[in-house]
Amino acid sequence: MNGFRFNKTKTTTPQAPAAHTSASEPEPDANVETSSTSGQRSASDSDDKWEDSDFDLSSTEYARRGKELMRLINDLRSMGADTMIDLPTIVVIGGQSAGKSSLVEAVSGVNVPRDSGTCTRCPMECTMSSSAKTWSCTVKLRFDYDSSGRPLPRSKEVAFGTPITDRDDVDIWLRRAQAAILNPHTPAENFHKKTVTELRTINSTSSLKFSRNVVAVAIEDPDAIDLSFIDLPGLIQNEDQEVIDLVQELTVKAISRPNTIILTTIPMSDDIQNQQSVRLAREADPDGQRTIGVLTKPDTLGQGAVSARKSWIDVIEGHQHTLKHGYYCVRLPDDAQRTQRLSRTAFQKLEAEYFDTNPPWSQSTERGRFGIPAFVSDISVLLVKHIGKSLAKLKQDVERLLASCLDDLVALPAPLTSDPQVEVLGKVNEFCTAFKGIIDGTSSDKRLAQRNRALYADFKRDIRGTAPDFRPFERPHRYEPLDSLEPNEPFLIRRNPGVRTMGLSEVRQAIKDAIAWELPNNIPYEAKTRLISQFTTLWTAPAERCLTAINEVLDDVIQGLIETHFGRFKVLQQLVSELISADVEEYKSRTRCAMKETLELEDRPNYTQNTDYLLTLRDKWLNKYRLGRRDPSQYELLDDSEESDYPTAQRQTDEVTNALYYLTQAGYSGLTADDLNRLRPYNPNDFEDELIVMADVRAYFHVAYKRIIDHIPLKIEHSLHQALAGKVSVTLLQSLIVDTTAQGDFAERMKELVSEDPAIALKRDHLQARRARLQDYKRKLMNFSA
Repeated sequence: MNGFRFNKTKTTTPQAPAAHTSASEPEPDANVETSSTSGQRSASDSDDKWEDSDFDLSSTEYARRGKELMRLINDLRSMGADTMIDLPTIVVIGGQSAGKSSLVEAVSGVNVPRDSGTCTRCPMECTMSSSAKTWSCTVKLRFDYDSSGRPLPRSKEVAFGTPITDRDDVDIWLRRAQAAILNPHTPAENFHKKTVTELRTINSTSSLKFSRNVVAVAIEDPDAIDLSFIDLPGLIQNEDQEVIDLVQELTVKAISRPNTIILTTIPMSDDIQNQQSVRLAREADPDGQRTIGVLTKPDTLGQGAVSARKSWIDVIEGHQHTLKHGYYCVRLPDDAQRTQRLSRTAFQKLEAEYFDTNPPWSQSTERGRFGIPAFVSDISVLLVKHIGKSLAKLKQDVERLLASCLDDLVALPAPLTSDPQVEVLGKVNEFCTAFKGIIDGTSSDKRLAQRNRALYADFKRDIRGTAPDFRPFERPHRYEPLDSLEPNEPFLIRRNPGVRTMGLSEVRQAIKDAIAWELPNNIPYEAKTRLISQFTTLWTAPAERCLTAINEVLDDVIQGLIETHFGRFKVLQQLVSELISADVEEYKSRTRCAMKETLELEDRPNYTQNTDYLLTLRDKWLNKYRLGRRDPSQYELLDDSEESDYPTAQRQTDEVTNALYYLTQAGYSGLTADDLNRLRPYNPNDFEDELIVMADVRAYFHVAYKRIIDHIPLKIEHSLHQALAGKVSVTLLQSLIVDTTAQGDFAERMKELVSEDPAIALKRDHLQARRARLQDYKRKLMNFSA
């Protein structure tokens, strides 16, 4: 393949660089320069990322467009756009001994620093233009990152020295520029006159090992082809692991960007499989769509290396390790030739003679892939084409980033423009109004009311679960609880584990224990009060749990409001939080005391004026207990395993045992003690006193229960929330206005309170700088005439 050609004296019709054809395809006409296609992906693929087409490098229109496109991307890069958007770029990578520096010299026409060990410690951006009539070179330093590697808010590009007119001076100025990049805290002009020896003796402990900031070299050369590329530090092996990782990380980051064309230098003195740069390029570009291999050092393969030469010819002709844009083979000047300081034309003539006279290179079907001129002209056209196709996407990316930046700016609070006193008073008033609205449930924020209602409902269920568990049976554990007058309510009850199950015998014992000097047939009142206290003492724990949860909700709501209304003013936020916190803790303590007093009202006396309700419930429960006593079978449990908890003497009497024995002898086998109880005539006066006590206590529970489930929530709301809502505004105004005025320097204190959070101010400055940069990029792209 001849590929693209640029010749000042001879006009040819170049074709875009395409991959190679397989060996089975017909040979091209020997008199016509053509591009063949490989067995990989055809250049005619409509979905190819970089679609190939024909260009005439010598045409005035193409030259003009190419220069404008190159200038556009170079201008955007000098403005720091490369840190925000993915600019079309050619990146040169390779190992230390791959011939990368020689390749850069051959392409650019200038000498670059050469030393043993690691030399290049920062990227070098090289831009070549053929517009000028005389040769010149300018060097600039572009700082896109700080010394820690973080992007700067705005890129800074500074000229380094005066324009260079002698090619021999480029080497020392590049060394000086790199030293300035690696020592960002030292003025750049301090390096302008340093010698090579002085540069080598710079204290390495104060210098950065590597930097992402760039030495930008602009070369005006009437004999050059317009091209721009970035030379990265060479991949290294014999260094500290930290340094090795730094260089590799820099390389991987650069070549992973989708718009980057990867030029990987591959010395033919080593197997292609052993090349680290090849491996990294393959990982970044698995399909080989944007990688170009540049084969160096073909003269290291002697005449006897037949197998190696054939293998490399297969690579060049597209039979092995295929890439979309293929491979180029170049022969670069050795040290002896460089010392002769031959011209670029002389070097290229030596290179052409080598490839024309040395097989198998002279016999290759892909002669257009040999030599620096073919390589440079091809990648120049490829880059121009790629830039042209990327313009629309670049504009979209800038528009997207600018819109996102503007959204982030709008999301930030606007800079303070009003009087500090007005701002403070306004914020305090808004906060107090919002807090009162949340407490009263009149604002749009219903969180406190809704969460508290749920907690009060839990409290209600907890209190309901303390109801006495009276069962009108002599052996209560054999029967299910009689826990409600409503058929479905028991399924909603969460019984408190402190509730004791009591049957007729247990209630009879409670009555007996309370007897003092009562006359016969009088039930001691104390028996009922003792049974009542069994459930009222269980109410303290649910009430404490409820209040603790209510306090947590209050803290959450207050902190959220403080953050919302004062969050941008950290000093004011901290002060308000401290002032309110004292009030909150005080009223929490008051509420706990008030709740305790409310609970103590249920201890003594056991009293109600709601007698109609009490007597109605008492009659209903008495009837329910009597019915259960009359017909216990309707409440009998199928599982009577709990009966084993009772002693045998309590379950059976000798009389029952004897009766069952004689009945069995008479032929009535299988009977039980319960069968005998059912046969025994029902006496309505049995355990009547116990049933009455059960009904009285159970009825009073419901009266007291309905009181307490309202009194506790109302006490909390009144003593905590309502009281606090009234106190907060007084506290804040007293402390912020009256006390501050008394201390003097009121205006200064107000200004201090509304000083903006430094983090917000810093973020705003960063976003404003980013917006300005993106707007510059947008104008640059929009003003470009395609």
